[in-house]
Amino acid sequence: ASDLRPKPRCHKSTQKQEREGQWLSGSSCMVAFCAWMKQNAGILFHGGTMEICIRSAYDREGRRKYLTRGEGQKFLKQVVQQPKQNALFCLMLYYTGCRISEALNLRRTDLDSVTNVIRIQSLKKRTRREIRRIPVPEFLAAELRDPVLSNEGQRLWPFSRTKGWRIIKGVMRDAGITGIHATAKGLRHGFGVRGALEQIPVSLIQSWMGHADSATTAIYLAVQDEEERALIERTW
Repeated sequence: ASDLRPKPRCHKSTQKQEREGQWLSGSSCMVAFCAWMKQNAGILFHGGTMEICIRSAYDREGRRKYLTRGEGQKFLKQVVQQPKQNALFCLMLYYTGCRISEALNLRRTDLDSVTNVIRIQSLKKRTRREIRRIPVPEFLAAELRDPVLSNEGQRLWPFSRTKGWRIIKGVMRDAGITGIHATAKGLRHGFGVRGALEQIPVSLIQSWMGHADSATTAIYLAVQDEEERALIERTW
């Protein structure tokens, strides 16, 4: 007699579940990978292709993005030759590592005249208001307190971002500094590198620079050009 019992009808759904299970397993791996990429790399899209750019103090050609100590000194020597307002703008970027737009947003009231600390709003963090407190040299704080520079509620540097960029590029050119690092971004990277070389805690450098992720700050820990030179000179 033929078996009249109903045959199982779940084999297709079981196969589907297995496929979905495999996809979910792969998806969890992809989620973990994307989380790592968010911390350690930037993703750029060119047409239909995806290009991954690992965060580093060097570009893909091995060129550094930061100013060395020597270049920093050349920059400072040239700064004193500039008009006072332009010179103070350059010094603000050099001693705080802030972005051009953040410097242009500063007012005299953002300076704590007792502790010589400048309060900088992190403009990249659009979702919330975050203020960074960065100590500045006493001479710079004294100059910023000068009422001749600006009125109480006015911006310290009432010019455009483009003009600020041109000021920095002009000082770099006059100082004989060329390359991809001869920019305001090069000053910012140089600030981070100096902090790392002086073994300042990463958490403090991160706070000063306004990085949301410590992995961004950690790129400066890998800069060992001076140490490597000292080691290789032993072989010469």
